[in-house]
Amino acid sequence: MARRSRHENGQLMYAMQYEITLPADYDMGIIRNRVATRGHLLDDFAGLGLKAYLMRERGVDGSPVNQYAPFYLWHAVDGMNRFLWGGGGFQGIVADFGRPSVLNWTGVALERGPANATVPRAASRHTEPLPAGADPVGAVERALAELADHAVGAGVHSAALAINPQHWELTRFTLWENESPATEEKRYQVLHLSTPQLADLPAGRAW
Repeated sequence: MARRSRHENGQLMYAMQYEITLPADYDMGIIRNRVATRGHLLDDFAGLGLKAYLMRERGVDGSPVNQYAPFYLWHAVDGMNRFLWGGGGFQGIVADFGRPSVLNWTGVALERGPANATVPRAASRHTEPLPAGADPVGAVERALAELADHAVGAGVHSAALAINPQHWELTRFTLWENESPATEEKRYQVLHLSTPQLADLPAGRAW
C-alpha cells in the first residue's frame, strides 16, 4: 500500500542536545532553580516539538559528573535556528556558561509509549555506531523495529530515534514516567518538559 510522505504533512523532526559539565562540587540547586524560573519560557515556542530540561547529578543514577544537558526535538528547522542564533533563548546559556558544542541529529522516528499521558521524571540516551560498511537502509530498519519494541515497555512516555550521518551513529532518547532502567547508557532527571508542538511531531518514522 502506498504511504503518503510525511513531508507532505509537514511532519519533520530534528534532534538536538548540548551538555554543560559542571564542577564536582557545583550546587545543582542552581540548575533546579534556573529551570523552575525559566523553563516555562519555551512552553509556547514556535517550531519546538519538545524540550526536556535534563540534569545529571554526580553519584546519582550512576553519573560520574554534574551536568545540565537539555534535549530538544524540533518540528521545524527555522525554530531551531531562531533559538540558537536568532535571539530565541540560547544566548542565555552562552552568557551564563559559555558556548557549548551542540549535538544535532536528523530525526528518524518517534514512538509514544504506554505512559505518554504522564509527566516524565526521568530520561535516558543510548548511542550505537553503525558498523563500518553496514548498509544504512538495513541498519535503520533494524533500529526502527527495536525502537518500536522498546517504546511499548512499562513506564515509557516516548522514545525517539535519530541519526548523525557524519559519524553514522544512531541515538535513542527515551522519556520515562519514573526512573530510567539502570541498563540505560546515560540516565537523566527531567526537571521540566516543554511541549508546544509535540502533537506535530511524527507518529512513527519521520519520512
